[in-house]
Amino acid sequence: MHQIPAPAGDFVGRAAEIEQLVNALDPATQSSAAAICGMRGMGGIGKTQLAYAVAQQVLPLFPDAQILLDMRGSRPDPLPPEQALKTIIQALEPEASLPDDLPGLQTTYLSLCHDKHMLILADDAHDATQVAPLLPPRGSALLLTSRNRFSLPGMEIADLEVLKPLEAEQLLLEISSRIGSSASRLAQLCGFLPLALRLSANLIKDNPISVSSYREKLEDRRNRLKHLYDPEDPSISVEASLQLSYEAIDQNTQAVLCQLSVFPGTFDRDAALAVAALPGAEDDSDSNSQLVEVAIVLLYRRSLIEWDEKTERFVMHDLVRDFTSARLDDEAAPRLRHALYYAKVAALAEDFYRTGGESLIRGLNLFDRERTNIDTGWSWARGLAATSPGQEIGKLLMDYANATVGISEIRYDMRRERIPQLQAALAYARVAKDMSAEGRFLGSLGVAYRKLGDTSKAIGYYEQALEIMKEIGDHHSEGRALGNLGLVYLDLGDTSKGIGYYEQALEIMKEIGDRRDEGIAFSNLGLAYLDLGDTSKAIGYFEQHLLIVREIGDRHSEGTTLSGLGFVYLDLGDTSKAIGYFEQHLLIAREISDRRGEGYALGSLGFAYGNLGDTNKAISYYEQHLRIAREIGDRRGESISSGNLGLLMEQQGDLDRAIQLMRVLVDFEREIGHAAAEQDAAYLEQVERKLREQK
Repeated sequence: MHQIPAPAGDFVGRAAEIEQLVNALDPATQSSAAAICGMRGMGGIGKTQLAYAVAQQVLPLFPDAQILLDMRGSRPDPLPPEQALKTIIQALEPEASLPDDLPGLQTTYLSLCHDKHMLILADDAHDATQVAPLLPPRGSALLLTSRNRFSLPGMEIADLEVLKPLEAEQLLLEISSRIGSSASRLAQLCGFLPLALRLSANLIKDNPISVSSYREKLEDRRNRLKHLYDPEDPSISVEASLQLSYEAIDQNTQAVLCQLSVFPGTFDRDAALAVAALPGAEDDSDSNSQLVEVAIVLLYRRSLIEWDEKTERFVMHDLVRDFTSARLDDEAAPRLRHALYYAKVAALAEDFYRTGGESLIRGLNLFDRERTNIDTGWSWARGLAATSPGQEIGKLLMDYANATVGISEIRYDMRRERIPQLQAALAYARVAKDMSAEGRFLGSLGVAYRKLGDTSKAIGYYEQALEIMKEIGDHHSEGRALGNLGLVYLDLGDTSKGIGYYEQALEIMKEIGDRRDEGIAFSNLGLAYLDLGDTSKAIGYFEQHLLIVREIGDRHSEGTTLSGLGFVYLDLGDTSKAIGYFEQHLLIAREISDRRGEGYALGSLGFAYGNLGDTNKAISYYEQHLRIAREIGDRRGESISSGNLGLLMEQQGDLDRAIQLMRVLVDFEREIGHAAAEQDAAYLEQVERKLREQK
């Protein structure tokens, strides 16, 4: 009569779900029917233990009986409802006469339950047809667990997710305290799945294995599932649990599930339809889409993929992905479809970004939402090109490089991400003898190296690009190369040479009618004349650029031009107006998540407040800029903020830190051959001498 055990002594978490289900099971809250509660989720999510925890909480409400039924819903032979009713009847009345038919059994069951307060736990239920006959009369309750998503009228549903990170760590440490500081990483490797966590912790607790060596085994994704088992009973494992769900679906659905394992994270319906292809339906897109749609719905109902209603995206648990990817017969085909699809998504995001205005934010949001998929597609193509180069993969590499030209400036780490992407595309452009593409990728590499502060490499790439563009007569790209060379020479302090390049670029852009690049030339000329101290010309050029970028909705360029105007007004002594421009740049940079731009805007504000004599504010802004520059690997930004912060540290008497910061600036200037390098080095030497004298 009292069959439901207590939960495991180390049970943790699930407080919100327990409260929800306990409240729903209270007979006092029911009007005319019994309470029904259902817990749904993937195998190993902890449904049974949670059911035990809930049952323990409501024991006083159901004193007459607590019956536990194993419904075998995830197995090939689910328990028939007739047998389930017989089991309950025999528990209540061992000598009762048992009818053979379902209606007769229900009548006997309801009669025996009359005026009783009973809890029926139907664990691992298969579907509504199996459990509906078990619904008791009012005063009693039915609690069920299932891997399959179904419902009954009036049923309170709890769709279970994995444990929260801290709860997962707590469970590991409750079972085996020697896991210690490895708990966080171990919990991640187990996907926060309760079954995997329990198996891992018990393996460590009861076996002669070091925590670090076991963690290393789990780091190997292809073999991770082999190490998530019970040594005393190998049939108890994460893989065995997932195998039950896998075998319960048809071959088409299995094929779709395995192909969906190529997604590294979340994905939407369109992406799933583009990636999954069923045998015999590949050449008929409508037929394939219909079959894949049916499979996706079934996978969701079987808790093998999850669905986020807010984002309208699917996701596969990491361990399900490990399980299914090992069963993917032809991995190359779905990975190619994935890479091709997300190259198009990246190109669409870039188009939105370049359209400007509201579309710019739309493009950035699309890129951010799909970035994991975009980067995975590109990385796979690059890896394949290294071992099996071919025309299709080479073109794919070029597509990815072309699809992220603008967005890469504010989203990619130049050294770690953008440069390898461009180098892979450049290599194939040369193999394909595509001189136009070769010139574009050389120019983009120049941009990347300039942003890293590697001026000599930037000049080399720009000059190669310029030579190619002149040879093939691509005046547009020729103009861009000239403008980029001008920027490098401005960085080096050779302003007059920079102006010469800018003026050539401006002439070409006006001739071909490219408003965006014409605006860039105006901005560059503004920077050059600001450097020369000709504030009138600088304002004129910056304002012309500002008109263009607002016309085309280019928020990124609008921010940098506002900063340019801010420095003009600093030169004119109008610091408050300058601060206004810098603050506008900061707002824009944060709006579009432009970390590099945010850093420069903060540094500009530091410079302005330093001019006002507000040293504390200036230091605060410079330190924020320095932190961002180091995070994103912006050596040029790091050197500028270090130099300015060093001067303030000297003024405050902190000579040790001042020297440390100034040395960053001098080392960088010498490395790139900047005209001010020796002058700044001389100043650094004075500060070092001053410190020696003090000591």
